[in-house]
Amino acid sequence: MALIEKAIVMSEGDMERILRRIAVEIVERNKGLEDVVLLGIQRRGVYLAGRLRSILKETEGVKVPAGELDITLYRDDITTLQEQPIVHSTSIPVDIAGKKLVLVDDVLYTGRTIRAALDALMDLGRPDRVQLVILVDRGHRELPIQADYIGRTVPTSKAETVEVRVWELDGEDKVVICERNGGVA
Repeated sequence: MALIEKAIVMSEGDMERILRRIAVEIVERNKGLEDVVLLGIQRRGVYLAGRLRSILKETEGVKVPAGELDITLYRDDITTLQEQPIVHSTSIPVDIAGKKLVLVDDVLYTGRTIRAALDALMDLGRPDRVQLVILVDRGHRELPIQADYIGRTVPTSKAETVEVRVWELDGEDKVVICERNGGVA
């Protein structure tokens, strides 16, 4: 069944403004950018982290280390995803021990992706603290996980999905709520 686009909840301009606001909040909460490392969760989180890094370079004059984290093999639903899960790269430019890690992802839903990301991080080192940036929080948590920085909270039903589209992968920047034809997402 095809997904039907129900509503646009964030335009390209909205995404830009939200990422700029989050960049300011990161600087304020961490009292600067010393020891801050941005880490995008594969796939769209990587591009959002890259954009935050560019904004911070432009506004603060600091080139914050940024990397990417693949959590595929840490997922608790890996056996239900597909026969051969697609594993993307993990690339972290610095030792994370003692750093202020800022995880970046596109959508927070059940919390299971973030739990998997935390498990993956603990295999890589012991950061001083881990903070979470989410572009869209859609609710329906199954685990006690919340974001430190939220672009927008968008109430959804379980029959809906939230699609974050980024230029680098999708040829456009926007966030849409979709529903499967027939109402079961």
